Amino acid sequence: MDLLNNDFPFSRTALNGKHAMIFGASKGIGAATAKMMAMAGADVTLCARNLDSLQKVANEIDEHTTGRIVIKTIDLEDLSLIDKLIDEIITEFGPVHILINNSGGPPGGPLLSNSVEDFHAPFTRHLHASHQITKKLAPGMEAAGFGRIIQIISTSVKEPIPNLGLSNTLRGAMASWAKSLSRELPPCITINNVLPGFTDTERLGSLANSINQKTGKSIDDIHDGWMDQVPIQRLVDPLETASAITFLALPASGAIRGVSLAVDGGRLRGI
Repeated sequence: MDLLNNDFPFSRTALNGKHAMIFGASKGIGAATAKMMAMAGADVTLCARNLDSLQKVANEIDEHTTGRIVIKTIDLEDLSLIDKLIDEIITEFGPVHILINNSGGPPGGPLLSNSVEDFHAPFTRHLHASHQITKKLAPGMEAAGFGRIIQIISTSVKEPIPNLGLSNTLRGAMASWAKSLSRELPPCITINNVLPGFTDTERLGSLANSINQKTGKSIDDIHDGWMDQVPIQRLVDPLETASAITFLALPASGAIRGVSLAVDGGRLRGI
């Protein structure tokens, strides 16, 4: 499939007039989501820590769309920066209608190998930052009469993944936070989660290398073991995940609220 050209799944005007703020937009699913939403007509603000990587993504988007593209660097572990960043963006570029909460996951390992201190940074850049950003943006979404908040988390929300104890704990907290908010937000604002499975990203490559170092298993054997769990027998393309995220951001998706949608090639066994 050529999801950015001949097989693009949405109208090129589906998100016209909407401003999407995408965190973790410098690579992987975040970058793919930025591209997909821009091609669907949204103005996009791309946020991450690495300026060079953000600029590369912005240049790639510019080839496919005439919409507005803004890049902003931020370290989500420094919560003091968030309100200032959002104030700048709203002042310069107008209200944000679509928020994508997304950040890199913590290192792997058994849960009991972690100290309490190991929880602080991942929970800050995921749960705490997402809460602060949402509190800041929700009033503007309500005033605009339209809001979409989407978390990119993990299938571990449904089935904890071995050797990712801290990540499993964090992702579960994120899903419960979002479900609670789904009962509290104004009717015009939806909040949902997308749960990626084995996706062809740098993060998955890092996980494979970590398993290789700890167990001695070859990278090929690790990948084969993963594919044995996936009915589609391949890694998910980040653009496929981005398609699901973009769908949840559409005006027509306003009745979908408080769900955790797996994009995992059928790996999850639960109904």
